[in-house]
Amino acid sequence: MMWPSIALLAFVTAQRLGELVLARRNTAALLARGAREVAPEHYPLMVALHAGWIVGLWLLAAGRPVELFWFALFMGLQALRLWVLATLKGRWTTRIIILPGAPLVRSGPYRLLRHPNYVIVIGEIAALPLAFGLPLYGVVFSLLNACVLLIRVKAENAALESAMILK
Repeated sequence: MMWPSIALLAFVTAQRLGELVLARRNTAALLARGAREVAPEHYPLMVALHAGWIVGLWLLAAGRPVELFWFALFMGLQALRLWVLATLKGRWTTRIIILPGAPLVRSGPYRLLRHPNYVIVIGEIAALPLAFGLPLYGVVFSLLNACVLLIRVKAENAALESAMILK
C-alpha cells in the first residue's frame, strides 16, 4: 500500500511550502514596519537542511509502510506547530527578524519554552523518518539539525539580547 506514505510526504511538502510563503509574507510586512534581519548567513544552510530532509524522504520513504506510533507523534507535533503559528501570528517567520520596540511573545507555548518551534522541529526531523522505518536517516538529520540549531539559537538569543528584549 503506497498511498499512505505518499499522502504523508505530500502533506509535509505542502506544509513546508505553505510555511515558506507565509514566512516570506510575514518577513516583508515586518521589514516594512522597520524590522531588521539578523544573522542571515546561516539561513541558506537551514533551507538546504530542510530541503534535503524532504527530498531524501521522497527518495527513501515513498511506498514504505507508515508506523502508526511515530505517525501519531508526528501529527501531535503538527498540532503544536499550529499553536506556535497562532501565537506568533504575523511575527512568525523562518528568518531571525527583530522588530524594535516589540515585546517578546510570552503567551501560548512561549510561556513554557523560549524556543518551542525548534523543539517541535527537533521532534519532526526524528519522528517522520521513524514513521517510515528509517532510524539511521532520522539520526543523521537530527545531528545535522542540531548543528544548524546551535548556530541559529545562539544568533537569535544574541539578537534578542541586543534589542534588550530578553532579560
